[in-house]
Amino acid sequence: MKLATSMIALLASVSLSQAADITGGVVKIGVLNDQSGVYSDFGGKTSVDAARMAVEDFKGGSRGLKVEIVSADHQSKADVASATAKRWLDVDGVDAIADLTNSAVAIAVNTVAKERGKITLMTGPLSTALTNENCSPTGFHWGWDTYSQGVGTAGALTAQGQSRWFILAADYAFGRAMAADISRVVTERGGQIVGKVSHPLDTADFSSFLLQAQTSGAQVIALANGGTDTINAIKQAGEFGITQGGQKLAGLAVVISDVHALGLKTAQGLVVTTPFYWDTNAETRAFSKRFFDRNGRMPGAVQAATYSAVLHYLKAIDAAGTDDGPTVAAKMREMPVKDAFASNGRIREDGRMVTDMYLVEVKKPGESTRDWDYFKVLSTIPRETTAAPIEQTRCPYLVNRDKAVTR
Repeated sequence: MKLATSMIALLASVSLSQAADITGGVVKIGVLNDQSGVYSDFGGKTSVDAARMAVEDFKGGSRGLKVEIVSADHQSKADVASATAKRWLDVDGVDAIADLTNSAVAIAVNTVAKERGKITLMTGPLSTALTNENCSPTGFHWGWDTYSQGVGTAGALTAQGQSRWFILAADYAFGRAMAADISRVVTERGGQIVGKVSHPLDTADFSSFLLQAQTSGAQVIALANGGTDTINAIKQAGEFGITQGGQKLAGLAVVISDVHALGLKTAQGLVVTTPFYWDTNAETRAFSKRFFDRNGRMPGAVQAATYSAVLHYLKAIDAAGTDDGPTVAAKMREMPVKDAFASNGRIREDGRMVTDMYLVEVKKPGESTRDWDYFKVLSTIPRETTAAPIEQTRCPYLVNRDKAVTR
C-alpha cells in the first residue's frame, strides 16, 4: 500500500513538473484572421479548423499538454487586430497568435506580440517587411512572401520571353511589397514595367484599371492582390477579352479556392507560385482528405500553413518544456519542419520558414479529371531560392547584432 501511494505521488510530481512551466496549465493559441471580408475564403474559419487539426494530431505531446484554440475576425483592420491581440495576450492568457492574413494587420500584431515576448505564426500575409523592417525574435513567417511569389511567377514568365509587364496592385503593405518585388525580378531579367496602378482593398469595379492594362502594350498583367479582389479582377478581365487578345494574367497570391470560385473555364492558363498543393503526394492527399471531410473543400496554402505552424509550435513547446516565448522561438529555429505542408522546411534566423515551392499552371477544363484537380505542376522551386538571401536582411535585431560582432 505504501509502495502504491509512493508511486502515485511520484507520478503526480512528474506530471506537475512537466506542466510547471506552462502558464495557467494550458497552451492557448489564437487564430486571428478575416472571417467576413475580402480574405474570408483565403484563410477564414477553415484556417481555424486547420489549427484544431494540428492540436488533434499533436495529441498533447510527450507531456500531455492541454491546448486550446480561440479565434476572432480582425475585419482586415489593423486597429481591431491590435486591440484583440492586446486583450488576448494581456488578459486572456493567449501564448501565440496565428494566421494574420492581411500584411498591415500582421505588422501591427507582430509589433504587439514582440513587445510582450509572444509568438506570432504568420501564415496568411505576404509582405517581406515581416522578416525585415518589422521582424521580431518571436515572429515567424511561414512558407511564402512577396519575394517567393515574384521569383517564382515573374522569373518563369520572363524566361519564356514575356518581358513587358503591367502591375495591378492592392494599395496597402502587401500590394506595394509585391509590386516592388515583381518590378525587381522583371527588370533584373531584362524585362520592362510598362505601367502600374494601385486600387483600394475590396474593390468591386476593376474596369478602369483593366482598360489601362489592356492598352498598355504589356504581355503580362500581374495581379498583386488577393482574395475576392483577385477573383473580381480575373472575372472582369474575361469580360474585357484580355486573355483572348493575347495578354497573360499572372496571379501572384492565388489560392486553390480562388480557382474553385472562378471555374477552370475562366481561370485556365493562370500561372501561380504556391507552397502547397493538395494533390502533390500521399501525405498531402491524406491530410487534405481529412480536411475535406470536415470542411467540404480542399485546403489551400493558408490553411495548410496554419496547420504546419501550429503543429511545429506545439512540438517546440513539448521539447522545451515551457511556453516562454523566447525559449520556444529558439527551439522552433533548432527543429526541422516536416509535415503535410513542408517536406523539408527549416526556419532561418530572421523567422522565415522556407520550404520547396511549386510553379503551377491552372488546367484547362478538359485536363481536369475530378473535382479540385486544378493545378498542373510545372516545376519545383528549391527552398534556398524562395526567400531573399539572409545576407540582405534589414531585420533590426540581426543587423544590430552583426554590427556589434564586427566592432
